[in-house]
Amino acid sequence: MFIKQMIVGSMAVCCYIIKCEESGQGCIIDPGGNDEEVLDYCHRENVDVRYIINTHGHPDHVCGNGRIKQETGAEIIMHKDDAAFFSQPEVIDYFSMLGLPASPPPDKLVEDGDVISVGSIEFEVIHTPGHTPGGICLYSEPDLFTGDTLFVGAVGRTDFPGGDMDQFIRAIKERLLVLPPETIVWPGHGYGGSRSTIGEEKRSNPFIR
Repeated sequence: MFIKQMIVGSMAVCCYIIKCEESGQGCIIDPGGNDEEVLDYCHRENVDVRYIINTHGHPDHVCGNGRIKQETGAEIIMHKDDAAFFSQPEVIDYFSMLGLPASPPPDKLVEDGDVISVGSIEFEVIHTPGHTPGGICLYSEPDLFTGDTLFVGAVGRTDFPGGDMDQFIRAIKERLLVLPPETIVWPGHGYGGSRSTIGEEKRSNPFIR
């Protein structure tokens, strides 16, 4: 599996371009801006983009969905709980203040334990609610894409609509910290660094020690 991390958009989202080196098939995780740069990279590296996977539905992580879907024909994947939550008129109205493009409806809905196959790569969907109702992490050993669930030395916010800190910390401890310590953490923002490991976060992250 080839992984390209790109910092995109006005909120410095970590977008990931994943490519199966055997088949050339790929996916984009959280396209949050800089659409042309993301597309140019995919074209240059011959990435056959099959899926756009959103770790959650916040606008800064989905605002590139429409443009990239239009150019590549990729299907949008999101957890069913976030698809329902972010389609509510009052939620749309709240987040419209950010002024970012809305995402088209997802083409596929996933739940905890589902597997997303991209060529020979298999991502296990790990439901980690708390930042949003349908927040997910994507695990393909040894790599874990954590969105805004787990950062380097920090965790995501829970003060937006749909957030729940108790649920959030429980999900992190019970679903992520049980993974092998050498698991590589690829966060949704690089606030404390571009990547870490589960072992390092267990040792030093003040929010979950």
